[in-house]
Amino acid sequence: MRVYLPGTIGMLRRLVADGRLQPPGGTGFALTPALRESYLSGDTEELEYVALLDAARASLRLIGAAEEDAKELPRRVVISVDVENATPRPDLDAPVVKVSGPISYEDVAAVHVDAEEAEEAVRAAARVIDAADLGDPDAEFVLGEAEDHELAWYAPQELPFLLDLL
Repeated sequence: MRVYLPGTIGMLRRLVADGRLQPPGGTGFALTPALRESYLSGDTEELEYVALLDAARASLRLIGAAEEDAKELPRRVVISVDVENATPRPDLDAPVVKVSGPISYEDVAAVHVDAEEAEEAVRAAARVIDAADLGDPDAEFVLGEAEDHELAWYAPQELPFLLDLL
């Protein structure tokens, strides 16, 4: 199953250095039966993109939690992995899955990361993500500014080079 794990640049550094990574809370996002049922139409690629965007939004929470860490770059990160050990959690939300155990570098199919020009918008969105979830229109606007930035795609073998450039 393709699972989209929310992350941070620091988490990518740990993945490359250690060859494995434990997703926070074991939480990921995927095209689950509940997600498919919640849409009237959409092919697999479109619905997987919905799961990826949910993971990108969850990445904002991780960035917000690490805000006091001056070394943490404010860039959304989504790690796409192929795993067998993902359990759907529709009680949490339609695309949510729980992944047991750490993720191996070999499981990584791709990584999606914000470009530098998104940093200001991502930093602002990380501060208001909870208010946006509660329906605050001003916070939703700020969140939309971050989500207007497309995530860049990287192959797993490109990660060491990407991290060297940051």
